[in-house]
Amino acid sequence: MEVYLDNSATTRCRPQVRDLVVKTMMEDFGNPSSMHRKGVEAEQYVKRAAEEIARTLKADPREIYFTSGGTESNNWALIGTALANQRAGRHIVTTRIEHPAVSAPIQFLERQGFSVTWLDVDENGRVSPEELEAAVGPETILVSVMYVNNEIGAVEPVEEIGGRIKRKNPNTYFHVDAIQAYGKYRIRPGKMNIDLLSASGHKIHGPKGTGFLYVGQKVKLFPYIYGGGQQQGMRSGTDNVPGAAGLGEAARLAYENLEETVARMRELKNYFVEELRGLDQVTIHGLTGEDSAPHIVSASFAGVRSEVLLHTLEDRGIYVSAGSACSTHKRNQSPTLTAIGLPAPLRESAVRFSFSDETSREELDYTLTVLREVLPMLRRYARK
Repeated sequence: MEVYLDNSATTRCRPQVRDLVVKTMMEDFGNPSSMHRKGVEAEQYVKRAAEEIARTLKADPREIYFTSGGTESNNWALIGTALANQRAGRHIVTTRIEHPAVSAPIQFLERQGFSVTWLDVDENGRVSPEELEAAVGPETILVSVMYVNNEIGAVEPVEEIGGRIKRKNPNTYFHVDAIQAYGKYRIRPGKMNIDLLSASGHKIHGPKGTGFLYVGQKVKLFPYIYGGGQQQGMRSGTDNVPGAAGLGEAARLAYENLEETVARMRELKNYFVEELRGLDQVTIHGLTGEDSAPHIVSASFAGVRSEVLLHTLEDRGIYVSAGSACSTHKRNQSPTLTAIGLPAPLRESAVRFSFSDETSREELDYTLTVLREVLPMLRRYARK
């Protein structure tokens, strides 16, 4: 049996998405900037995709900008906003558990002379809204907080945070990295005081190399790529029609039966967590149940290095992650596991299991059977 439990790293493209991508590559392949019929047809695909995504957010299609993925969306949101608003202030607030696609550009801005407040989190990976509000001041131009943590599935109180930011300083922009949350939660940027929001296509069964950045109409943001003036002059370059079309279709399908899909994933997660807790020397990280993301389980298996367990499971057809797929080779330096106070031995034995709506109970049962079989053997081998 092959079991794929690394859906936070990437998901399988849906057949409907694949078919639409192929159609826009092989049949309706025009350049949207061309004025003839082929160009107009291509432009319509991009327009419809923006409308589909905007509908999921209850936003205006003009607030949706297509990017090459979540990393670009985060970089553009942070650097573009900071540079455009530095005359109003040079202070940024974020947390210590952000994905490198957020923490690295903020570190870049720090080197450019911006002041950054790095907020701690509790043992469950949640930032204190009160501490965040206290950190916001007259010079604060930007706050960036992820919606769902990619390693342990912690869910941040973004709506409460958004309200507190605007009450403290209405001119402070609020950016949310929603790459692990989009397609799992109903997100309403207008209601939640979110000014900028990043999402990625391949996390929701869309094509890799696609993403979008939601930018509220009142946000002052510098363009990230200059050139031919595409996307309202904010991100130049020939539109990726197949990518945009596929992303729009993936977004539509993700929100078609969202509540039922999420409820099923959460049921599977709760079952898996309870079974893991019945195993010897297993520690579950972060909150579970309704207080956590429905698709991420992080657990440490004492006495077994994560890479060893990962490859042992792989040999039996089970695919998991030793944490974030973007930082697998820097496991001991995981900012999230360090920030929640996890001791080094548990950090070194942490494995992430992540589900999608394609995950089945039979796959989880097989995974649990294999874990019961291999863990005692791996621990005996480690002690030698």
